[in-house]
Amino acid sequence: MQAIELKKGMIFSQDGKLIEVLKSNHHKPGKGNTVMQMDLRDVMSGAVVHKTMRPSEKVELVNVALKKAQYLYDDDANFIFMDTDTYEQYLIPKEHLEAEDKFLMPNIDVDLKFTDEGKLIGINLPSTVKMTVKETQPEIKGATAAGGGKPATMDTGLVVTVPDFIKEGEELIIGTENGDYKGRADSISR
Repeated sequence: MQAIELKKGMIFSQDGKLIEVLKSNHHKPGKGNTVMQMDLRDVMSGAVVHKTMRPSEKVELVNVALKKAQYLYDDDANFIFMDTDTYEQYLIPKEHLEAEDKFLMPNIDVDLKFTDEGKLIGINLPSTVKMTVKETQPEIKGATAAGGGKPATMDTGLVVTVPDFIKEGEELIIGTENGDYKGRADSISR
């Protein structure tokens, strides 16, 4: 597979390491050749690096098997997940899920990612999650959805820009790809 085909969430092998694509951007500078700017994470160490690759550069994609699971809780060092079919529990060190941890709410359904050898290498989050506003500025009277927005801290510590009419305690739908506000939970579930 060529680097230009890599998308977020894909895992490839390079120099004996498993590398996950966190972000991939096709970039054409004013002068010179097109490049791929990517944020990559070493699956085993959790280290994140920004790397530039040629679009034609070859990479070996790794087969990943998915298993449905539910996030249960975290201890001080790990996130604990449970296979929803077998009730088997899996631990993932917190440093391996730094990009995902602000979206992990108890009982959220995720997909555990395993290599062909059966090694647990991470999770796939759902596209959206339901979160409660823990802290934000007071509601602004007469505010509309077209306003500039204000920061709101969710119950996990994630900070999201929300419309000015959102109040503390409201349940919101948040996109997990960019951490963006999608709407009020009650208005979307109707």
